[in-house]
Amino acid sequence: MFKIRVILFLLIIVCGRARALDEFEGVKCEADIPKSLVGKRYKNERVVVLEERRKDLGLKDLGGIEISDRLFLISWQICGSEYELLLNTKSRLIRDVLPFPAHSAASPQFIGTCQDDGKEIPEAVVAVLNNSGTQRER
Repeated sequence: MFKIRVILFLLIIVCGRARALDEFEGVKCEADIPKSLVGKRYKNERVVVLEERRKDLGLKDLGGIEISDRLFLISWQICGSEYELLLNTKSRLIRDVLPFPAHSAASPQFIGTCQDDGKEIPEAVVAVLNNSGTQRER
């Protein structure tokens, strides 16, 4: 009977600990954040719960967009900087993480398609647009 109790106790500890892990486990502000995230499995949990649990990272969900039927781009603020996480929606694996430069109303973020010499580029583009000098006075 004692062995069964010990086994059950160990199972509860191991299962409870595994459940608490998320994709931001092991991420540290002073470390290489993209390297810490690539290859991890993205959990599907409420953002409010995740942000509350990861206050030490200053974690904030900035939204996301579907790139294709199997790719989703998620923007996160981590440790005061913005990162773009490319997620495979079938496997839920984080395929790539890119630090993203600051953007504003004057230099907005752009996610979409572009043309090159009048031909549509099939890939999605993620960029910060530089609008300086493009506005005309009226």
